[in-house]
Amino acid sequence: MWLERIDRKIAAVRQRQAEEERGRQRRPAPPEWVAALGIGAGREPAEVHAGSCRMTGPRWRAAGRDEARRLLSSCVRACGHCQPDVQLHILDLAATAAA
Repeated sequence: MWLERIDRKIAAVRQRQAEEERGRQRRPAPPEWVAALGIGAGREPAEVHAGSCRMTGPRWRAAGRDEARRLLSSCVRACGHCQPDVQLHILDLAATAAA
């Protein structure tokens, strides 16, 4: 009786581990770039982040490389943690912001 309970528990744990592994394999890759959206009806992009940045917040949408560059060049703020402006080689933003 105890052996049967132990075998069922082992089978259940193995099944759960297999399901978790399948979930990890099927999870979509994070986007390359993220536009964090502001609050309000229009929800315009307020900040640009790298896709792996954990500072994005709850409101965001995926952005392509060209869109991220366009947003940064149109004075949308770059994240201070992941520094997408540096990663995208947009070096003149700091000079224009200081002026």
